[in-house]
Amino acid sequence: MEIVWQTPAHPAQKEDYIFHNGKRHVRPYYFEFVSHVNKRWEGCRHEPPVMAWDVEILQNESNVLTVYKPASVPVHPCGQYRKNTILGILQAEHGLAPLYPIHRLDRLVSGLLIIAKNPGQADIFRQHIEAGLVQKQYVAKVVGVFPEGEQVVDANVDYNAREGKSNAEVGISNGDTTLKGKAACTKFTRISTNGTDCIVLCEPITGRTHQIRVHLQCTGHPIANDMRYHSDNVVDRSTLGTTANRAAALSGSSPLVSCENQNEEYKYCSENFSIDPMCTHCPNLAPNGYDEHEEGLWLHCVRYSGPEWVYECRYPDWASLS
Repeated sequence: MEIVWQTPAHPAQKEDYIFHNGKRHVRPYYFEFVSHVNKRWEGCRHEPPVMAWDVEILQNESNVLTVYKPASVPVHPCGQYRKNTILGILQAEHGLAPLYPIHRLDRLVSGLLIIAKNPGQADIFRQHIEAGLVQKQYVAKVVGVFPEGEQVVDANVDYNAREGKSNAEVGISNGDTTLKGKAACTKFTRISTNGTDCIVLCEPITGRTHQIRVHLQCTGHPIANDMRYHSDNVVDRSTLGTTANRAAALSGSSPLVSCENQNEEYKYCSENFSIDPMCTHCPNLAPNGYDEHEEGLWLHCVRYSGPEWVYECRYPDWASLS
């Protein structure tokens, strides 16, 4: 299949996707993006793959759509992702567009995602959220035995965009110290434990970036597979997004092997998309620096409720400690 030119106006199509080794890939395409600041970007775009799980539709009402968001898939186009997003997949596989997500789930978080089908319904949800009328519930699998009873973490969250990481600030601003973060509060309740790990109900009162993750870190019980906030596995974003060999060297793992060095994989790649000899990512499907061992966080959205409405999602498999 030839590499084609596209702009943000081109919708995702079913034939844009390649499923291979448990991942959903996007066929490389020439992409032109026009902006007022940088004028125009163009080139052969290789989107990072995501896990090949379905985006399951839970409820399809006249004004509202709810889906089970798989981990690893971003909600909307951002950064390197455009078609490998919840909105792109829903448009390609179900013809659903335009859509208006009413809350955000981080890319590595799974669970309930509520989407309005029109601006009017989106505005209703927005008003409920801004008025503090929406209750949110998540479940997380954390390290250690979490205390019994409701635990409340009330600590400012300061997000560092360069590092892609939030920090919790505990204390009171005074003449010598100024808290830079935004006020944040989360309630936690232990659901179950096996003596080593716990499943914890998380109820964020505010909605700061990485709030649940950094507040669980504050309790001494971080999410068990959270490489960014688990104290034994902290990853600096400055080591991410590098070339495959550099990323492998920094992590101590083996470098990614290109399709060119794997006959079966190269055969698969060459049969399904054209190769641009000027592209630094070809003949691979994934872009350079992609972490093929990435997994979803053990953090899952299970329930949102507001004035006269409730939407829920089933628990993930990892939430059972039996």
